[in-house]
Amino acid sequence: MSEPNRKSQESLQDRLEQVVLLLDRHQNRDPAEPGQQSRHLEELQRKLEELHPADIAYILESLPHDERLAVWQLVKSERDGEILLEVSDAVRETLIADMDNHEIIAAANTLDADELADLAPDLPRDVVRELMDTLDAQQRERLKSALSYDEDQVGAMMDFDMVTIRDDVTLEVVTRYLRRFEALPDHTDKLFVVDNEGLLKGVLPIKKLLVSSADELVADVMSDDPVFFSPLDAAGDAAQAFERYDLVSAPVVDSHGKLFGRLTIDEMVDYIREESEAEVLNAAGLREEEDIFASVWKSVRNRWAWLAINLCTALIASRVIGLFEASIEQLVALAALMPIVAGIGGNSGNQTITMIVRGIATGQVQAAHGRRLIRKETTVASINGLFWGVVLAGVAFLLYENAALSVVLLAAMLLNMLLASVMGVVIPLARLRLGGDPALGSSVLITAITDSGGFFIFLGLATIFLL
Repeated sequence: MSEPNRKSQESLQDRLEQVVLLLDRHQNRDPAEPGQQSRHLEELQRKLEELHPADIAYILESLPHDERLAVWQLVKSERDGEILLEVSDAVRETLIADMDNHEIIAAANTLDADELADLAPDLPRDVVRELMDTLDAQQRERLKSALSYDEDQVGAMMDFDMVTIRDDVTLEVVTRYLRRFEALPDHTDKLFVVDNEGLLKGVLPIKKLLVSSADELVADVMSDDPVFFSPLDAAGDAAQAFERYDLVSAPVVDSHGKLFGRLTIDEMVDYIREESEAEVLNAAGLREEEDIFASVWKSVRNRWAWLAINLCTALIASRVIGLFEASIEQLVALAALMPIVAGIGGNSGNQTITMIVRGIATGQVQAAHGRRLIRKETTVASINGLFWGVVLAGVAFLLYENAALSVVLLAAMLLNMLLASVMGVVIPLARLRLGGDPALGSSVLITAITDSGGFFIFLGLATIFLL
């Protein structure tokens, strides 16, 4: 099997296991075989040279701190910049901390301005200032421009490496012009047509260039109504447009229509992945992405805030139960059944809140949709509550042979699911209206409400109608 084919057959996990094995052999020195250590080291370095920067990034993220730094030291310095771009923010911090200023600047100098803009926020300020001095005037201005935008704006993600042409030349001239390049920029599926002042006039898809007559003018075959963006546009809106129109690249123009840069599909994929990961973390109440091998203290600091909130809500739920101690003492079955009411309500609420947060993320849900969504979700909850309430009531009757208890259980199930559906809509929309992240701590809050609410509703109804 040829080398390219062999590499394609290996999974990321296989490559990780190979690196771990070689690293372990290198670090576990055997005095009886001094030559073995250098052979393992050479084999490990050769393996790292074969890997794509993204694969090395995955391996670094999957190693504990000491092993990670050991592998990082074996990576060739000219690849440092690419790898730093690929690793997660949390792991990038540990790698940069292991580098001196000279190494950081050397790594950064291998990157383009748009890539530097991704890396710069994680670099020490004195390094950024020194790095600015090493750039030529064009790169420096491009970097300053990219850094002037918020990280969730198109301007912070755009690429300055693109091919521009005029509309008054033939396709044959364009083809000869392209042959002068050693390689086209990545993700070049179209050429950008501009006038003498740099104003965007249209785009020429590469596929049209290939199939059209060489004598035709660019103006006759180009698309004069391309999808384009402003540097101030939200990255989320751009990501949706890329998905909607199946874009690979798109021009970015300023307020005067002058071509400023371009967006590419790789940036959009990275953005969507990062947003998805952030949404999952926020739902669990984690403030930021966490290196799985981070120090204990750093992990504690990242998790403590919402754990404190969760503790407070748990205390409230316990006090709700405490209000009905006498009722539970008289009818012990209540203690066995009340977690079911709370648990089903929490699950229902999490289903609702997940759908609403997703709708907000895709732009389909706005704060103004609140009433309509509440009506819809309460109807769904009513149907589910009645159906599963009847099922649970039947099970309770078989267990305890108490018809009144079964009816109370059905009513509590229905009411708690209605509460969960309303709060599943209200919590994310309220956070959206207040300018917060709709996903932040959503699962924690909905669980707290359905637990306390479920206990109060079930035990309250039982106290009124059974005792």
